[in-house]
Amino acid sequence: MRCGLDEAGRGPLAGPVCAAAVVLPQDFPIEVLGDSKKLSLAQREKARIIIYEEAIAWGIGWASAAEIDKINILQASLLAMERAFYAMLSYAASLNRSLDISEAVADGLYTPHIPVPCSALVKADGSVPEVMAASILAKTARDRMMERYGWIYPEYGFEQHKGYPTKLHRSRILQYGPSPIQRFSFSIGPEQALFDF
Repeated sequence: MRCGLDEAGRGPLAGPVCAAAVVLPQDFPIEVLGDSKKLSLAQREKARIIIYEEAIAWGIGWASAAEIDKINILQASLLAMERAFYAMLSYAASLNRSLDISEAVADGLYTPHIPVPCSALVKADGSVPEVMAASILAKTARDRMMERYGWIYPEYGFEQHKGYPTKLHRSRILQYGPSPIQRFSFSIGPEQALFDF
């Protein structure tokens, strides 16, 4: 079995980074998969449902904005992947499913600390089915989380930009100050290099 690992949310100015770990069966309909950034919302939602229903196991992991500020975004992304892997193991155990994982593939240049051989592959989210599935789960989970933050902090418009450094998001930060889920180690653009409220 191969486990795919990927994250979503490395670039935003606010909110957590999310990662997913996925093991797929051999007969999984890989035609529904793709790089999550290139799929339409409808395509991602269709794929998300199929992955949840048909994957052998999957897990979601998070690292908060505070953790990102403390250990940096790369280490937080790897930590989220590690948490996703262990969440996947717990999910499989709850279903009494035995996972004989021989390898893992993580999208990018670095690998998380997990108890199976893991390799890093740039653009694996567009070529390795398990990583494509992980990419889709991570992005859809994070998007939903940011929509909920939009309910809690409506003045920031998180449901629209998901925390990414759009013109709207930067203007709301300047207007209202940093939100409670802001990444203080990130800059908001050339007009204000660092948070100095």
